[in-house]
Amino acid sequence: MFNVSFNANAMRLMSLTAAASVSVLLAACGGGTGSAQYSIDSNGNLTSATATTKLANGSTQTTTVSSTPSTTAGSTTTTTTTGTTTTTSPTTTCTTTTTSPTTSTAPTTTTGTTTGTTTTSPTTSTTTPTTAPATSTTTTAAMPYGQTGTNWTMTFSDEFTGTALNAARWNDTIWYESSNSTKNYAVSNGSLKIWPQRDATGKFFNRTIDTDGKYYQTYGYFEIEAKLPIGKGTWPAFWLFNHIGTRRPEIDIMEAYAGGGPASGWSDANFHPTAYAPTVWIDASRLAGTKTILTSDLSAAFHKYAVKWEANKQTFYFDGREVFSLAVTMPDTMYIMLDLWYGSASGQPDSTTPTGSGNSYEINYVRAWKAS
Repeated sequence: MFNVSFNANAMRLMSLTAAASVSVLLAACGGGTGSAQYSIDSNGNLTSATATTKLANGSTQTTTVSSTPSTTAGSTTTTTTTGTTTTTSPTTTCTTTTTSPTTSTAPTTTTGTTTGTTTTSPTTSTTTPTTAPATSTTTTAAMPYGQTGTNWTMTFSDEFTGTALNAARWNDTIWYESSNSTKNYAVSNGSLKIWPQRDATGKFFNRTIDTDGKYYQTYGYFEIEAKLPIGKGTWPAFWLFNHIGTRRPEIDIMEAYAGGGPASGWSDANFHPTAYAPTVWIDASRLAGTKTILTSDLSAAFHKYAVKWEANKQTFYFDGREVFSLAVTMPDTMYIMLDLWYGSASGQPDSTTPTGSGNSYEINYVRAWKAS
């Protein structure tokens, strides 16, 4: 779903017609993040608009809105606004058409044409009020997938819409190592990709992407949408962690193993991951609990992995469905970690392990919220 909010100063120039129509753009046919462009005539009425939105399920949504010429009687202007939304995914197409007459009070003076660009941002909204023409910015924030009954405020989001990892948010190595100069990650086409690769010495090496020193949180809801790699030895994970003196509190939201074949219960004969484990460690030497979640092939499609971390409870979700919970007190602030490591139950990679970006741990987004 969408939470749509408008900056009051910037929106003063827009009529009720424009505001209602842009809401149609942002709310139609699902939820996600994206951008909209609209034009308003000198009476403050919307004349046309279009939007492209990336939905939470990975689909792409395109919406258009147009208005008929206004008719004015006295100080009242009536405009009919029609909106059409088309959502395209690998399996479904959703089209919604909305027609609504809207009445607004005509302005007493005409200042020309006002245009604006509406940009989705999960954490910030910046608007510069000016005389016409003016620019308005609208903030929309996706909510935790499948969650109801709690008000959430987004505190962190990376949708990976750029062309490089945002160094203001992320490190590309864990704190006790230096960054391997062999590049085995990239941000492209709306996702972060981390893939198995050999470095200059010919060895497979771990890659960690984390927010250590840059973003921390205590309690909240943490979620990614990701597709996992295949191959002997691969060990992708999404977790919350901190190194506090000698203590190591840890919440593993997703750890998947691709080793041992069917007998291990973690992967099929071709080392496709078919299970993962949420786990909580009070400290490096004190395991609070873990559970193996049997799934279909996690490399075949994107899935959502999440945890709701409360003061005395951790609840884990797979595609919005609760799969495990623990009643453990975990009061330490933690940071976010994404990694592709090797070993543990996966064993060691070898010549059969596919390398290169075509076999990536691919993350569409990382999001975090706090209850409000």
